Amino acid sequence: MNKTLLVTGLTGFVGQHLQAFVDRPDAAWTLLLPPAPYDLTRAETLRQWCEQPPDAVIHLAGQTFVPEAFRDPARTLEVNVLGTLNLLQALKAGGFSGRFLYVSSGDVYGQVAEADLPIHEGLLPEPRNPYAVSKLAAEHLCLQWGISEGWDVMVARPFNHIGAGQKDSFVMASAASQIVRIAAGLQPPQLAVGDVDVSRDFLDVRDVIGAYFALLESGKPGEVYNVCSAQEQSIRQLILTLAELANVQVELVQDPARMRRAEQRRVRASYSKLNTSTHWAPSITITQTLQSILSDWQSRGTQ
Repeated sequence: MNKTLLVTGLTGFVGQHLQAFVDRPDAAWTLLLPPAPYDLTRAETLRQWCEQPPDAVIHLAGQTFVPEAFRDPARTLEVNVLGTLNLLQALKAGGFSGRFLYVSSGDVYGQVAEADLPIHEGLLPEPRNPYAVSKLAAEHLCLQWGISEGWDVMVARPFNHIGAGQKDSFVMASAASQIVRIAAGLQPPQLAVGDVDVSRDFLDVRDVIGAYFALLESGKPGEVYNVCSAQEQSIRQLILTLAELANVQVELVQDPARMRRAEQRRVRASYSKLNTSTHWAPSITITQTLQSILSDWQSRGTQ
């Protein structure tokens, strides 16, 4: 008999891939879908959903866009911290006693010196934006509930994850969207970008999902785990590779509106702790990921 799983944020980018994972014929989990629309900031909308305690919870939902966190930090804290508290309280009221995975972010580490790369869980988090502050606060909240309530609580800190279905407010999706328009002759061959002379640790969203389920199965309660590729990728080079896959020539043009504050030049993390606990490792190459992103935007048309 399948175990039951409650997932917040199922309609988001990662949530859609998670649902596809659970919908596979060989999946060991059954999703408990919300009986009605819910809002993390309105506790009363969560109660009915949590009345039937699931075997496990993955808390994905939240305000995840860093520029929006700078624009409205109060709302970001309300959704990511108070919303998480509302969920924890609703689960407790429903008698939950299972495994709980809080999805945080690698952004909580803040500025990490190049000499300290790869980023590992032993580094002290030093968040540098309101989004990262909210995620670190929610981490502590969830771990505290694990101690107080006796739940098996784990925290995942995913780094940049990409794939089909992502909004074009994120760098690789934005590049793919523009490349498709350029290929169709609907946009000049100038591709608007932010600061592309940085490197990031990109992981395919499907591998991210695999890591989350590996943690549900064999992660150690009370622990924090990086979810990453352990590979450093140049954003400029990835965009040019996307263009090559689409057989178009592009010129990258910096758009001041796309620049972000507190940018770190290089990011590379380690998943050795996750691998030790669960034997998880990435299985999808960066080229396969880029092709899936490009195919996704080609299938959407030139919107």
